[in-house]
Order: sequence, then structure tokens, then C-alpha cells
Amino acid sequence: MMPEIRENNIPAVTLNNGVQIPQLGFGVFQVPQEETQRIVEDALETGYRHIDTAAAYRNEAGVGAAIAASGIPREDIFVTTKLRNGEQGTAHAAFQNSRTALGLDYVDLYLIHWPVPSQGLFTEAWKTMEKLYASREIRAIGVSNFLPDHLDTLLKASDVVPAVNQIEIHPTFQQQDLAVKSRSLGIAVEAYSPLGQGGDLGAAAVQSLASRYGATPAQIVLAWHLAQGTIVIPKSSNLARMRENLGATALTLTSAEMAEITALDSGARVGADPAVAAHSQL
Repeated sequence: MMPEIRENNIPAVTLNNGVQIPQLGFGVFQVPQEETQRIVEDALETGYRHIDTAAAYRNEAGVGAAIAASGIPREDIFVTTKLRNGEQGTAHAAFQNSRTALGLDYVDLYLIHWPVPSQGLFTEAWKTMEKLYASREIRAIGVSNFLPDHLDTLLKASDVVPAVNQIEIHPTFQQQDLAVKSRSLGIAVEAYSPLGQGGDLGAAAVQSLASRYGATPAQIVLAWHLAQGTIVIPKSSNLARMRENLGATALTLTSAEMAEITALDSGARVGADPAVAAHSQL
């Protein structure tokens, strides 16, 4: 029997500044601008209260329109957006543009999207974000795709420890050393591409556990993430899959079952390598 969705039962992770973030959120990467409002409205109607977007996705306006149309109190929705790589030197203006596009008075979490070490600008961008955080225009600030050396460089020049490091994590690419380091610094770990863009769902261990629990393979993988305290932001434009993904919160895997999925790690990255990635996103 497929796990039931329990209303308002999405667990929360408390960030290092006391702000709470729903652990299971909804990502809008590659959602077309013209479809974003409808899809995010569906996600909110289904029960999601954490929406993850970015300036580079060019769909912030649709996210904001969906929030406005939902009738849900603003304080009940957690909104994340991200700083474009090509705007690290103009982070204040970039943030204001994102906030205007979203139509919000404040953003819950603002991330540096990629470190782009070849630019040498991410510490400058962070100092600007610290000021925005101090002025309460952002409730929490963090990073995305930051490797250990990027974190070390940032922390040497910063006053605020990032609240989140959003990185690629899925069963076949777990970045365990980076996750351990982030957590040791008090930085919450958030997984993008948590299902390996669907590529990990066919693994024999995942399929076997899905059959055992009467669950979907996606629910099994998401339950594995949730059990580790990882924040996850799966994406789906399909209403039924949105609902199914929320059902992961009703699953509890045994330690042996967790180990079966952990054993799938093969170091197979799906996305770009943050050590060298330098796309402008403009």
C-alpha cells in the first residue's frame, strides 16, 4: 500500500540562526516561465510550503504570482532564490531584482548559486549578502555548489556562517566528505537533483525496497535523504507525482535498508563540477 500523505506533516530543519526550513521542498529548475505559476500553484495546493527558484531559472515572477494567488499567508511559505554567477560583483542590485520579480518584501533564503572560483568574487558577494541579512531583507543566507576549499575561503573572510550548502546529492553521487564538513561547520545540507534526475530510480536496491513498501522508487530515495537530515527539493510538473513525493515523509527505512541505498554511491556526477564551472547564467 502506497504511503499516505499526512497533511502538514513535512518535517522542518532548524538552521544555524534558528530559522526553520521545510525539509521537503519543491524545485522549479527548468520549469518554463509560462508554466511556472500553474505548477507552483499546484505544488502549494498539494501541500508544499518550500519553493526553490533562482534568478538564472528566469521563473521567479511565476513563483511570486503563484504565492500571491494561493491565499496562503506569506509567513507560511519558505522561498529560496539564488544569485546569478555573472552578478556576484553587483549582488545588492541582483537581490533587489529578484525580490521585485518575486513580489516579496523579504526572501527566506538567498544563496550564491555557484562559487565560480575563477572570478574571485564570491567573498565580495557574501559580504553584500551579510548586509542584506543584517537589514532583515533575507532571513537566512547560504551557498550552493561550494566545495570544501570554497567554504574555507569564505569562512576566513566572513562574519556569518552560511545557513545552507545546496549541493548535488543522490544515491549514486553522495559527496559524503563535503556533507560531513558542511554539517561540522553548522551548515545544513540541501540536495538538488535528489533523484539523480531520475537516473537512480531504476537501481535494483531502490526497486526492491519500493516493492517491499508498496511505495514509488522516488519515495524510497527521498525517505533515504530525509532520514539523514538532508533538505530535498524534488521537481515534478505532474500533480500525481507531487503528491506521491510528499508521501516520502510517511516512510521510515531501517538502518540496513538505508545502507543498501548508501552502497549505490559511484561518484557519478550529473551536473557541472563546481571546481571549474564558470557559466555566467546571464
